[in-house]
Amino acid sequence: MKKQIQLALAPELAFDEKSFHRHIKQLLQIKNENSFTVRITKRSLDARSRNIKVNIQADVFIDESPTSIFENSFNYKDVTNKSKRVIIVGAGPAGLFAALRLLELGIKPIVIERGKDVQERRRDLANINKQHIVNKNSNYCFGEGGAGTYSDGKLYTRSKKRGDIHRILEIMVQHGATENILFEAHPHIGTNKLPKLIQAIRQTILMYGGEIHFNTKVVDFLLLQNEIKGVITQSILETSTSNQTFIGDAVLLATGHSARDIFELLQQKNIYIENKPFALGVRVEHAQARINQIQYHGNTCDLLPSASYSLVEQVKINTLQKAAFSFCMCPGGFIVPAATTQQEIVVNGMSPSKRDSPFANSGIVVSVDENDWKKYTQTHQNLAALEYQKQIEHTAWKIAGKTQTAPSQRLLDFVTNKTSDALLETSYQPGLVAVDMRSILPENIVLALQEGFKAFGRKMKGFVSNQAQIIGVESRTSSPVKIPRDKNTLEHIHVKRLFPCAEGAGYAGGIMSAAIDGERCAEAIAKLYG
Repeated sequence: MKKQIQLALAPELAFDEKSFHRHIKQLLQIKNENSFTVRITKRSLDARSRNIKVNIQADVFIDESPTSIFENSFNYKDVTNKSKRVIIVGAGPAGLFAALRLLELGIKPIVIERGKDVQERRRDLANINKQHIVNKNSNYCFGEGGAGTYSDGKLYTRSKKRGDIHRILEIMVQHGATENILFEAHPHIGTNKLPKLIQAIRQTILMYGGEIHFNTKVVDFLLLQNEIKGVITQSILETSTSNQTFIGDAVLLATGHSARDIFELLQQKNIYIENKPFALGVRVEHAQARINQIQYHGNTCDLLPSASYSLVEQVKINTLQKAAFSFCMCPGGFIVPAATTQQEIVVNGMSPSKRDSPFANSGIVVSVDENDWKKYTQTHQNLAALEYQKQIEHTAWKIAGKTQTAPSQRLLDFVTNKTSDALLETSYQPGLVAVDMRSILPENIVLALQEGFKAFGRKMKGFVSNQAQIIGVESRTSSPVKIPRDKNTLEHIHVKRLFPCAEGAGYAGGIMSAAIDGERCAEAIAKLYG
């Protein structure tokens, strides 16, 4: 017999497995301890009031075996000798999930990744943190798994109308993710566990005849009139200087939001691109205990997870309307250096699976549009937004000392236009230097951030103080370039067989939406050319 139940429980009951199991047994008056199995199907935390509750939906199987946790089946085909082949540029979530979907559709994926595999990437990340050396091809943004591998692993998205979220989560579970991601309201894997999942996906792709080429950078597109035929690549290894040509039935471009050389190549090849709005600001770092105190109304239950927040405020600066909002909030996390060249400062956030760091951080950013980058339009045309982004990151690098030491300011000092004499402890390993952020960020961004922080302080009492600090710059929130595609075929509006995909093309934001878009592009290729 199967029973479906809905519960609202105190955290002490909901998050303690033995207590939860005992409660279900008493609730359903089950006598035999070994005769039932509980499977949670949804779980969310409601901390809007002091009476914190955990809302749970669950299936209880009594005197019968539970059904499979999976709703989908995945039939990967051996494509070793298939003539149909798709070149996938980028091994981030979009590229990897596109490759898996192509295997199901019987088409050979050839994945080209400029960076290293997840194991080798670790050395380059250590070099950034300890030696301040940025490898332009292997860093927190580039390499197997993309930016998501080492920048948190949040698995929620607002893109519910564009694909099967549960299907993506099931693929992750089948490749080693915990089953909890199937039912948590805000699922999260963690940067410490994502690499093994990425390795398992790689093994699936290779096992069924797909190809993955690491340390391989696309340097040119093979175009014939208005069709793309393939790509020319260059090895980034010092032991090899020869170029290689890859020919395919289509090219899926899944390079992420930081592949600036690809955007420049598109413009050089007269493949139409557009400037795209993005968001710019800082990371704010608090003690996690402070955020817990605010969000949980002083509740000190040890079983409560590290608290998060989501904030947004519309502000008017001069005649411009701006949105200031939190972005990629990382409870119990770390701030990391996300630069992709030596002469820039970029920060991002991540959390391990347990979210047990003593720090909480979040991007606090402001919307950027054509009014902000207009002075670059005449010289950089459709790369004007990109140039605006680059100049701010380079300015941060210069002012902070020309290393990966990041500029920082205490939060209340920033809001009140005061210089910080000393900074707080930080999770950012390369270190901080006290800087007036007004010397780095454009005036309208500063004013919008200040007004946003004031509003956030009213919403979360204790949020704004000098027991928090801001660290800059948070500038890679999304791509500053859009690669237009047909809304039905997903093919570039001018170039046949070219499929711009996911975050780097302006159609996704985060692991889940990128993976969904990768699958959609794979299906679109199969429909048109498969």
